[in-house]
Amino acid sequence: MSNSWFIIANPTSGNRNFSKQWKEIQQYLKLKNIDYSFTVTQFSKHEIELVQAAIQQGFRNIISVGGDGTLHNVVNGIMMQIYVKTSDITIGVIPLGTGNDWIKMYNIPNSIEKAIEIIYRKKTILQDIGVLKTNDNKTTYFNNVAGLGYDGYVVKKLHSLKRFGAISYLIAGIYGLLFYKKTIFKIIFDDKKIEEKCLMTIIGICKFSGGGMQFTKDINPSDGFFDITIIKNLRFLEVIYNLPKLYTGKIVHHKKVATYKTKEITVIPQNSKPFIQADGELIGSGKITVNIIEKALQFVIS
Repeated sequence: MSNSWFIIANPTSGNRNFSKQWKEIQQYLKLKNIDYSFTVTQFSKHEIELVQAAIQQGFRNIISVGGDGTLHNVVNGIMMQIYVKTSDITIGVIPLGTGNDWIKMYNIPNSIEKAIEIIYRKKTILQDIGVLKTNDNKTTYFNNVAGLGYDGYVVKKLHSLKRFGAISYLIAGIYGLLFYKKTIFKIIFDDKKIEEKCLMTIIGICKFSGGGMQFTKDINPSDGFFDITIIKNLRFLEVIYNLPKLYTGKIVHHKKVATYKTKEITVIPQNSKPFIQADGELIGSGKITVNIIEKALQFVIS
């Protein structure tokens, strides 16, 4: 099975007709003579079980068909399995989701035909993976961006808005600006201890999140470091005025934004339990400790 792919498809990703998309996927896979087996998810986080079973059966090449959430669960399944080294596994992505932020890092088009062409060429990168632990000892792995505060609040709101497609991120973002209450964070990493009122703390491996926003600076997804962004007490009108900078990445130069690089970080909210997100998935609330696993997984990139 060394050259065969195991496809895990989430039929609820995106807003389009999955059966039509799946026929298109099969057509292009056949055109490229790509050998594969496949299955579809039947419930939330089913990808974790499916990918572990596939690895146990001997598959080492996995294709995630869906959005950032599908990829997040595939990554977690690989990182949690005990059969092989995680770096022996290769992941390709056929994007069908709403946000598809991870693919933007590697210029993978939001196109079935072009995504399969990239998988066929199988150019890979060994990428770092983050491991996040919450106060109740829950462990979550992430391949893109995690955060605590405003962005976690937005992710929670987003679940009721996804039917609006890509614009749902903007709607949820504005809602969060109006109703999210900032809290004091104690942030500990390396020899630093920062304690102040923050809008959010971002922990990045890759560049894009929230439907194309860029909160991180000088990203290298294989350098063994997180790119940390601490957005301090930005007021509502300041965020609105700087909204374009969220999409160009220039927000990192704002006087109320600080950036750092580190391998490990702890964030302790002082007077509330703000929501935590990883790869756009809501995973809890409260304190987090995050570590990096260097060059943990192979991804197919353009």
